[in-house]
Amino acid sequence: MATARGHWLVKSEPSAYSYDQLVADGRTAWTGVRNFEARNNLRAMKKGDLLLFYHSSEGKAVVGVAKVVREAYQDATTKDDWSAVDVEPMKALKRPVTLDEMRSDRTCSKMMLFRRTRLSVVPVTPAEFEAVLALASK
Repeated sequence: MATARGHWLVKSEPSAYSYDQLVADGRTAWTGVRNFEARNNLRAMKKGDLLLFYHSSEGKAVVGVAKVVREAYQDATTKDDWSAVDVEPMKALKRPVTLDEMRSDRTCSKMMLFRRTRLSVVPVTPAEFEAVLALASK
């Protein structure tokens, strides 16, 4: 029996690392996470899990979809006990889905994004993931 695919939201400031940069790079190590809960979320990711790529600070919107292509391993940017995963872009959204749009949507308003606002990696339910994609196509 196939395991259910996981869904996540990852945040990045576009000035630090944008979705366009991920597309240009083709693949990247998702490093630099320094919060234990977010680190544990990285460690829970499985190859093939889908990611909503959220631009924080500037933009405050989901702008694309990516996928996990390598499961958690030691973050090479530190010797301490932090993890990284490798991700690849899948597709840019037709249009960004803003934080306000998600907050106003019945399904999206319950997202962990709004309950754990400081986390850079949060789980997303399949229904929330699909709701964000539906908003992007409006």
